[in-house]
Amino acid sequence: MPDAPTLQIFYGISSPWAYFGAERAYAIARKHGARLELRPIRVIEANGGIPLRTRAQPRQDYHALELARWRDFLGMPLNLAPRFYPCRTIEIAAKAVIAAQRAGLDAPGFSFAVQRALWAEERDIADVATLKEIARATMGEEGVALVRDPQLPEITAEWQGNLAEAERIGIFGTPTYVVRGELFWGQDRLDFVDRALAKAS
Repeated sequence: MPDAPTLQIFYGISSPWAYFGAERAYAIARKHGARLELRPIRVIEANGGIPLRTRAQPRQDYHALELARWRDFLGMPLNLAPRFYPCRTIEIAAKAVIAAQRAGLDAPGFSFAVQRALWAEERDIADVATLKEIARATMGEEGVALVRDPQLPEITAEWQGNLAEAERIGIFGTPTYVVRGELFWGQDRLDFVDRALAKAS
């Protein structure tokens, strides 16, 4: 019997598209018995990724239009201009996800709660106290201890490793889903991810 496939998710934790796709991606992984591997990253500018606020205004305007369309289509709460976006930093939250995953805690649940906090609850995910509250609600006291700034060296090393791997395999935007080396950019590609995992399993 073949080994269970892995679904890797390379994503910016502040990406609204990653927020839209998170729970559907988790469900697809469960459906196929796939191992889920969260790999938080930032925008990979070396590969052509462009931070939203540096894009031409027509692109920013269309971005907001598409967010509204997908929000309504998916029936998910989302503020088009959240109070704390762009974030002061995403590294504290991203590294906490890595730490939670390494500890075997509910990293997906924590990650999605952080995304929801930013996009639907007007909370500052760059704030350590806020992240500790989210960790407590999703992972208990053990999870609270994993929210640190500065983070442990091994967690920082994994964060940097995620960035290096994403650049190496050609990722430029998030979320990008990876199934056995094949890239699927964007939450609107999740049907293809579903098919790839069905074939892999």
